[in-house]
Amino acid sequence: MRRRRSYIKNLAATLEAVGAAHPGKTLQLWCEDEAREGQKGRTGHCWFTRGVRPRGCRDRRFLSTYIFAAVRPGHDDAFALVLPEAKAVTMDLFLARFSETLPAGVHAVLMLDQAGWHGQAALQVPANLTLLPLPPYSPELNPVERVWLYLRERFLSFRLYRSEQAIVDALCAAWNALRVRQAKLARSSRWKTGAGKG
Repeated sequence: MRRRRSYIKNLAATLEAVGAAHPGKTLQLWCEDEAREGQKGRTGHCWFTRGVRPRGCRDRRFLSTYIFAAVRPGHDDAFALVLPEAKAVTMDLFLARFSETLPAGVHAVLMLDQAGWHGQAALQVPANLTLLPLPPYSPELNPVERVWLYLRERFLSFRLYRSEQAIVDALCAAWNALRVRQAKLARSSRWKTGAGKG
C-alpha cells in the first residue's frame, strides 16, 4: 500500500519530467490494459424474480482472444485492437497503431501494468509515447479495469462462442457499443478518489 501511495504522490513530478524531456509537446495521460475473452465464459449479474435463481449458459472450452485498449481517464478518447495473443509482438503492433492515432504535437504517457510483454527492452516504443509502469499488484490504479468490468457485465456474460471469429465479433460489438454511448467511457475511466489508500 505504501508503494501505491508513493506512486500517486509522485505522479505529477514524473509527468513534469516527461514533459521537460519533450518540450513543445502537449502531454496526454493514457492508461492501457488487455483483457482475454473466450469460450471459457463467465456468468454475471442480471435482474430476475426475487428468490428464484436465474438459468444461464456458460461455456467450458478454451478458445480465446484478447482486446488491447488505451483510454484517456475522464475523457471519451479511446483506442482498441482485438489481437490473437498477448505478447511482445502484438504489444508492438498495438503501440504502433495507437501512436498513429495521436494528433501531431501530442506526446502520450501510457500507464500500464508490469506484464511480461510490457517490458521496454522487448518493445519498439514509438517516439511520441512514453511507457509508465504501474506498481506491482495494483489493478485498482488502472481505470481500464473498470471498462472491462462494464463490458463483461453488459455485453460479454452468458455467451457461447462457436469459433474464434465469433469471439472477435463479440469483442468488436461490445467495444463499439461502449463507444457510441456518449460520456459512458469518460465516467467509467475517471480516477476514483481515494485509490491507493491503505
